[in-house]
Amino acid sequence: ASMAEGSVPGALAFGQVVIGPPGSGKSTYCQAMRAFLAQLGRSAAVVNLDPANEAVPGPCALDIGELVTLPDVMGSLGLGPNGGLLYCMEYLEANADWLRERLRALRGHYLLLDCPGQVELYTHHQALRNILAQLAKWNFRLAAVHLVDSHYCTDPGKFISVLCTSLCTMLHVELPHVNVLSKMDLIEHYGKLAFNLDYYTEVLDLSYLVDHLASDPFFRNFRRLNEKLVEVIEDYSLVSFVPLNVQDKQSMRQVLQAVDKANGYSFGDREQRSLEALMSAAVGADFHFSSTLAVQEKYVQSQDKAVEEEVKDL
Repeated sequence: ASMAEGSVPGALAFGQVVIGPPGSGKSTYCQAMRAFLAQLGRSAAVVNLDPANEAVPGPCALDIGELVTLPDVMGSLGLGPNGGLLYCMEYLEANADWLRERLRALRGHYLLLDCPGQVELYTHHQALRNILAQLAKWNFRLAAVHLVDSHYCTDPGKFISVLCTSLCTMLHVELPHVNVLSKMDLIEHYGKLAFNLDYYTEVLDLSYLVDHLASDPFFRNFRRLNEKLVEVIEDYSLVSFVPLNVQDKQSMRQVLQAVDKANGYSFGDREQRSLEALMSAAVGADFHFSSTLAVQEKYVQSQDKAVEEEVKDL
């Protein structure tokens, strides 16, 4: 088949575009996933595309800092952190040839692209979106992994905001998308959930969330607005989440199965097909549900233990 204009000759390459707000655990996820893939026999490489990330917590095969850094941009152009990050992404887009040459050396590797945490880059700014579109022309098959801190589940108002941001990101980035609730090992420290965990991961009937918000005097005045926001989210019916604990191999495997299905890796011939992998591609929702149940069980047990300790103290 003829190659797309500007493409890099060679076989398809697969990878993940790891995005999400600051503090959601993107760099930690990239390093944990790289180590997990190594155990599976995949050659994985972390690519740091965050010009503000000066201390990558692990091996990095390619660093945007070789081309441009946020402190240099802020110092030379007098920009703030937000404007500086936008400029850096536009500078990377203008120097796509540099990125293309560096990626040539990583052919044969499964890529983990650690991206900046500025939300504007994924909701309405064009530079990063154009860079990802260029990567597709170079025969990279990527899926976006959108990390969201699980503590937002404990605040219904923030969770609705997260749903809106996730939906906007999915529509703007235009990549196969996997939304992930990160730091599930810490969720018991954030407070009690109003509903079971599967309610948040599967984004079930959000009218219950609106009713729960209405019990708060502050949000009661915004009930109509919340109802309309929820209607938009439910009309698109695109947002759902996979729970993640990077310290749990089973949890990492569930996320990887979802990503492999999204970017097409599980449909290739690079690994021996197992019945479980094929079933995961066919009925992934059931597998995600069983994973959520496992996390929910751990969460409930930790909550019960906390209650028992409080009773003892009394």
